[in-house]
Amino acid sequence: MPIDVMFSEISPEPVAAASLGQVYQARLRSTGEVVAVKVQRPGVQSAISLDILILRYLSGLIKKAGKLNTDLQAVVDEWASSLFREMDYKQEARNGVKFRQLYGSIQDVVVPEMNLALTTRKVLIMQWLEGQKLAGVKDLYLVEVGVYCSFNQLLEYGFYHADPHPGNLLRTYDGKLAYLDFGMMGEFKQEYRDGFIEACLHLVNRDYSALAKDFVTLGLIPPTSDKAAVTEALTGVFRDAVAKGVRNVSFGDLLGDLGFTMYKFKFQIPSYFSLVIRSLAVLEGIAIGINPEYKVLGSTYPWIARKVLTDSSPKLKASLRALLYKDGQFRIDRLESLLSESLRAKTERTLIENQNGGTDSKVVIKQILSFTLDDKGAFVREILLEEFSKGMVALGVATLDSVTNAVATSLPFSPSRPSSMTDEDITNLRNLQRLLLLISGLQENENPSMVNGVRTSNKQMISLNGAPVALQQFEAVQEYLPLLSVLPELPQEMQQQLLRLPADFAGKLASRVAARTLKRVFL
Repeated sequence: MPIDVMFSEISPEPVAAASLGQVYQARLRSTGEVVAVKVQRPGVQSAISLDILILRYLSGLIKKAGKLNTDLQAVVDEWASSLFREMDYKQEARNGVKFRQLYGSIQDVVVPEMNLALTTRKVLIMQWLEGQKLAGVKDLYLVEVGVYCSFNQLLEYGFYHADPHPGNLLRTYDGKLAYLDFGMMGEFKQEYRDGFIEACLHLVNRDYSALAKDFVTLGLIPPTSDKAAVTEALTGVFRDAVAKGVRNVSFGDLLGDLGFTMYKFKFQIPSYFSLVIRSLAVLEGIAIGINPEYKVLGSTYPWIARKVLTDSSPKLKASLRALLYKDGQFRIDRLESLLSESLRAKTERTLIENQNGGTDSKVVIKQILSFTLDDKGAFVREILLEEFSKGMVALGVATLDSVTNAVATSLPFSPSRPSSMTDEDITNLRNLQRLLLLISGLQENENPSMVNGVRTSNKQMISLNGAPVALQQFEAVQEYLPLLSVLPELPQEMQQQLLRLPADFAGKLASRVAARTLKRVFL
């Protein structure tokens, strides 16, 4: 179709330069809509083909000379494949349509509409967007929006923008984040998405043995590698970085620290990995340009924590259970950490610039209850009910001990009766108290009259040698239970779920009481 038939006007000179072409502003004659017209440079395909041929030859020589374990030619092939797809503007338009369908509804994200009917392999026509480059306006809020959008791209749907450089991220004049240029996209398979999430979990929780296994899953090291040696090396690399806390871990620094270890153990670089790493590194680079202290992993981890707590994937459920239990013992500190981090994951409508602001306890209660009563929180809800039932059994034993001892001490010449509480009971009782404090939106030591969860009058640590002392832990908890007045504010479906909990809890409690009774009778 002739240009003057398609457009009523078009800029005489390019208004922007794309990686493989030039962009003009035009107005469609049929609708009057202002559009961007990207035209591919003549001869670019043949020139790039020659460059790739040379790169592929050189990568083979480098691998052979350096005795590298990574298939460099496969990495070049992956990049080349992505580049050739980028030269097909009809494919780019289809990518843009898919990207808009998946992520265009995210709060403050704008994805231009593609004109599929008028687009050809070498001419792309799409909606015209105006704004400024994100890196030039220092809008940290939109960086957070980008982090959330990237989380969805990489870990929810696996279809991600593999070229999010500053020129492809725009701050529109109405304050929204616009994505441009959909030629270079990547697909992140489900098995790799799960492996990446597990690796982040194990890294944050300093489980370097499990992290070594994750690297096998991700294809970074072969299954035949010496896992013990790799674990020791990863411990040395990551220990100091992770000790600062997840919010202070730099993604770029982690990659840099890992470099020598990767060479020593002949790490493989899977073809998909380079695009994923590039995408994350570019995003952190843009953020650091705005705030030198920004850490993309620290901003992404809350979403990872929430996904682990809510995902229906059997693999992630198994990972969560393995994370929360060790040798049958419930590690409540890890659940507290995951829940605390997940609450930092702002929803689309509540993304805010300051991630470090305080939160009212009542709001926290509502967030935790909403999370655990939602359908997505079913797996965590089962774990909580199980641990609550353990704690209530222990509380019953402690109460019985307390009453029995009180009666015994009132009788003359009554022998002292040893406590029926086991170490496991005391642990379960402590866990029950911490769970109650957790759903009350409080930290264990927030109350000034509490020391390690036990009310004291002289700031001294009280040892849990008997049931009466164990029961003292619950005096302070009662002060916070009125905060559960938020229940009427919950959505109707969550209130209905709450009404079903007593029956579920009673069943688990009865089962535990019966098991304990049988154990005492027959063992």
